[in-house]
Amino acid sequence: MEIREGGLDEPQVIDLLRVHLDDVREKPTPGGAHVLDRSGLKRPDISFWSAWRDGNLLGCSALRELDPAHGEIKSMRTAPDQLRRGAGAALMAHMLGVARQRGYRRLSLETGATPEFEPAQALYRQLGFTWCDPFGDYAAHPLSRFMTKPL
Repeated sequence: MEIREGGLDEPQVIDLLRVHLDDVREKPTPGGAHVLDRSGLKRPDISFWSAWRDGNLLGCSALRELDPAHGEIKSMRTAPDQLRRGAGAALMAHMLGVARQRGYRRLSLETGATPEFEPAQALYRQLGFTWCDPFGDYAAHPLSRFMTKPL
């Protein structure tokens, strides 16, 4: 597996992000979903990676710097035909490594609270994330869950 920085203009990445946005929009969250489109992922405070094997996109992820000591996992998506094959874990390990290199003391994330998000939550818990209060600009909401991990 090869993890590449950038790649937001790759056709396979564009397609996967479209699937991601469509999926989120199919399950509207009162108060709004917190997912970013391609232009949002190109912001200077966000780093984006994609995972590849033999020319096939496995998944993608994004890390946002909230402040010099705190990062946010802003986006995670595995290609539908690659679920539970290790791409998500590899991307998470990569982001954790980058966060440590940057000197972050904490990494946090917001995720959904409905059953569709349970597999992602299980991965995050397996990696040492625990439930926390809202952080940054987030507000408490019954359809959002927040997790954090000290580094």
